[in-house]
Amino acid sequence: MNIVGIVPARAGSKGLVRKNVRVLGDKPLVQWAMDAALTARTLSALYVSSDDPDVLDLARARAGAIALERPADLAADDSPAIDYVRHVLAAYEASGQRADAVCIVQPTSPFTLGDDVDACVEVLEQTGADTVVTVVEMPHDVHPVKAKRLVGGRLEPYLEEERGRMSKADLPPAYVRNCSVYLTRREVVESGVIIGQDCRGVVMPRARSVDINDAFDFRFAQFLWAERNATETFQPAR
Repeated sequence: MNIVGIVPARAGSKGLVRKNVRVLGDKPLVQWAMDAALTARTLSALYVSSDDPDVLDLARARAGAIALERPADLAADDSPAIDYVRHVLAAYEASGQRADAVCIVQPTSPFTLGDDVDACVEVLEQTGADTVVTVVEMPHDVHPVKAKRLVGGRLEPYLEEERGRMSKADLPPAYVRNCSVYLTRREVVESGVIIGQDCRGVVMPRARSVDINDAFDFRFAQFLWAERNATETFQPAR
């Protein structure tokens, strides 16, 4: 398959200002994403889409990455992600190539590995799915069955009755997208969405499923960086 990788890294982060160029450990967050994508065996090209001059300079300095300046109208707070994906796809295909799929690798998930990308591609090829995303198992204390709402001060089920299922052993596993890797076929993008109807999941370990949106997330990532030599914690997706 001809798969185009995308690292999206616009300048206008509000929750954590200049998030994508903040240094975690020994490199900026956007560099973590570039390294993950470039160590994957299955991507045909890698574009770094940004309106931030510093991010674009980092991309130009990284062998194998292609810096693509994102127009201002595609980099606003309310700009749909599908727009920058189409922009990258058009740039790639202007060179005479044709993509079968696109793979977004998020800089806000610094512990993504190239193996995680390759695991998603393997599932896409083997199943014929529209989309494959990375997911993480939800902790039992935030399991959907345990979700409540306050009605007049009284706790009531948000989705369904808990029925005494309080321990992890009583609950079926539940998963949520961890915002790390999104792999989707070209036809899905052409239809105007990033996640198609047939979406499959590749499970990543909880310790590598960090999604940095604010200062607390970043501090937690710094803690995990200090622990990253624990190989059983930072194992690839399965």
